[in-house]
Amino acid sequence: MNTDDKMTGDLFEVDKRLSLKPVVDFNTYLRSAFGDGPCTCVRCAASNGDETGYAFQHTFNVDGQPTHRRFASTAGSDVLMKLKQAWLSYTKAELPLSGVLVLDTVKEFVEPPLHKRLAPLFLASGLVKDVDGEFQLLAQSAA
Repeated sequence: MNTDDKMTGDLFEVDKRLSLKPVVDFNTYLRSAFGDGPCTCVRCAASNGDETGYAFQHTFNVDGQPTHRRFASTAGSDVLMKLKQAWLSYTKAELPLSGVLVLDTVKEFVEPPLHKRLAPLFLASGLVKDVDGEFQLLAQSAA
């Protein structure tokens, strides 16, 4: 096999870690973490969708379409549990529970169309806080 054959073969190699169950489950979870349309919770209905004063955003614009976070399955502890499992499976290392969350590493095991859902989910669930453009992991009571 010559050098050109090796390079071409590498283009079509799929990272087997992407098919591991926790990684697949995290992508499925990320896909289902948001519902179509703006939030219709009691607070949003009463305020006609004005989220001024909310600690965490409810409605997001993803691909030009309004979506809302599914509160029942996206608490910080839920997101952390799914992320920890996928992170460990993909990187073979424990997710650091404090400090900067390296979003580029998360994007390595998340399907590209789902990348734009990461920041809204992580921020709205309270898992991270944006500090000068970096996501700082916040202490979670459950894991």
